[in-house]
Amino acid sequence: MKRKQVALSATILIAVGLIGFVAGVSVGQDKKARVYELRTYTTLPDRLPTLHKRFAEHTMKLFENHSIKNEAYWVPTDDSRKDNTLIYLVSHESREAADRNWKAFSTDPEWIKVRDASRSDGDILAKRPERVFMKLTDYSTSPRSDSNSLYISF
Repeated sequence: MKRKQVALSATILIAVGLIGFVAGVSVGQDKKARVYELRTYTTLPDRLPTLHKRFAEHTMKLFENHSIKNEAYWVPTDDSRKDNTLIYLVSHESREAADRNWKAFSTDPEWIKVRDASRSDGDILAKRPERVFMKLTDYSTSPRSDSNSLYISF
């Protein structure tokens, strides 16, 4: 009888361990499968503050509403770009999700209202945003395990 209990306990322990392992692998693969999108916006002269205001007050929240995860935002420090360039990184669950997310975002009535209001005194961008879709390499620093965010250290 005791042998059966030990065998049953061992079987349950192995089953729970395997389930945990599979779940852990699944979660790890999801993080690696995320697609990161690096975007660069170049503004017309004196329009970068307007773009910053739009992102800070509206765009970032609207991104999150459409499953576009805000990762990081930068401005260059070199003199030729510091006053007219915003570079940022967002992420999506997949490349296909990115297409769906951007389509939903671009047709959101709230976004259209915010975009139009921010351009009431003229265009903001000097050209279309530059986009690069990326995935993490196997040797990359992994996203932080305590959040769903990419950890970048230099």
